[in-house]
Amino acid sequence: MTGPEVLTVAQSAEADRLAVAVGVASLTLMENAGRAVADAVQETNPTSVLVLCGPGNNGGDGLCAARHLKQHGRDVRVAALVAPNRLKGDAAEMHKRWGGPVLQTGSEALHGATLIVDALFGAGLARPLEGAAAELVRAANQSGVPIVAVDVPSGMHGDLGRPLEGPDGLSIRAARTVTFFRKKPGHLLMPGRQLCGAVTVADIGIPETVLETIRPRTFANEPALWAGDFPKLTVDTHKYRRGHALVVSGTMYATGAARLAARGALRSGAGLVSVASPPDAVGVNAAHLTAIMVKPFDGAKGLSALLADKRFNAVAIGPGCGVGAKTQDLVAAVLASGAAAVLDADALTSFADDPNLLFRQLHAGCVLTPHEGEFERVFPGCLNTAGSKLEAAREAARKAGCVVLLKGPDTVIADADGWAAINSNAPAFLATAGAGDVLTGMIAGLMAQGMSAYRAANAAVWLHGETANRFGRGLIAEDIPEQLPAVLRLIA
Repeated sequence: MTGPEVLTVAQSAEADRLAVAVGVASLTLMENAGRAVADAVQETNPTSVLVLCGPGNNGGDGLCAARHLKQHGRDVRVAALVAPNRLKGDAAEMHKRWGGPVLQTGSEALHGATLIVDALFGAGLARPLEGAAAELVRAANQSGVPIVAVDVPSGMHGDLGRPLEGPDGLSIRAARTVTFFRKKPGHLLMPGRQLCGAVTVADIGIPETVLETIRPRTFANEPALWAGDFPKLTVDTHKYRRGHALVVSGTMYATGAARLAARGALRSGAGLVSVASPPDAVGVNAAHLTAIMVKPFDGAKGLSALLADKRFNAVAIGPGCGVGAKTQDLVAAVLASGAAAVLDADALTSFADDPNLLFRQLHAGCVLTPHEGEFERVFPGCLNTAGSKLEAAREAARKAGCVVLLKGPDTVIADADGWAAINSNAPAFLATAGAGDVLTGMIAGLMAQGMSAYRAANAAVWLHGETANRFGRGLIAEDIPEQLPAVLRLIA
């Protein structure tokens, strides 16, 4: 089983180079890659396989896969974009080993195939598909025949997770992708994750020691990344050791978001959770809460006085607070307290006119949790200039000086030092009102127990997604905290 490291296209090429430098023949790497593709194809028991080969090493992988499939008795045809005499290096050798005919590519080559292997172009494609390649990809997509892509779907860039810029953003739409050694960002970022289908990572003989040289700073968000830092309970644990999370409520007409967050904090393990409530909302909050306490406060000064009690060691603010100067003042009170802090929703949008005012107050124990709309308000233009969601989150975290959690089906968590994780377990069931508020509380609850801002954000996002997966259709925000215990047992 491979680790959670995610390698860029350049880092993947470096991994290949380092493997060769320590004595692994490049032809051996290609042989192992082709065999892995053939094994994946075999699992589907296809009647007739068409392998589409490009001019480079990706095509060499395809030729190798075709040979292995033929040896397994499969009906295999190979079609190539270039004449075999134009192949070079390992790809040319794989053509010799194939020894069979190579058809000219064209839509007619697709006739009769029950499975297509896409070995046209690899992850580092530098320009949009055009000409015969574009025609072939369109025909393959329109054929309705399942496609297994080699490394990445042709037309998609491995770092960006999307087709390269072109008139129609053209890319193969695969049912399955077989990649090698480690995933690339494009396997996890949207829409790349959809274009790839199910992703298999094959061991092709690259030694794990190459990671010591490459030193990747991007990871797939899996428990292996943070489970070692997850709060541990011992026989002498008591509630005060598990921290006290405080969630700031809005006025009486906007209290539900804070209660959802508070429930998330409590279920994620905080020993105590309180809702800081404006005077007009005390009765509403008190009527709905039992294990969660209500702490009245009046304005920013009242919140500062409340937070003078340092037992409140993690604070969540934003959901339901309203947009404007009053929320700015409440955020300032939270940040001045020195407690770990999660800022979401209105706590971010309130600074849309002057994001630097917010940045000057933030500290390393903060997590910002914007969706893309809120992100654009606080980090205007960053999503467009950074090139990818991953790099946008990294740039935002550097600018803010704290953890930035850019939400979505491919949530990215980045810290100010350049570490980042991409989450891929969030189902569509989470597209429901209040789900983000629960996530905010979960992060605060984990930080209250002593997890770092970055690790708490990673853990909460994964738990949030896994909880929704277990519940399935019909999920509403209130269900998430109640489903958490079953998921937490996977970590204990």
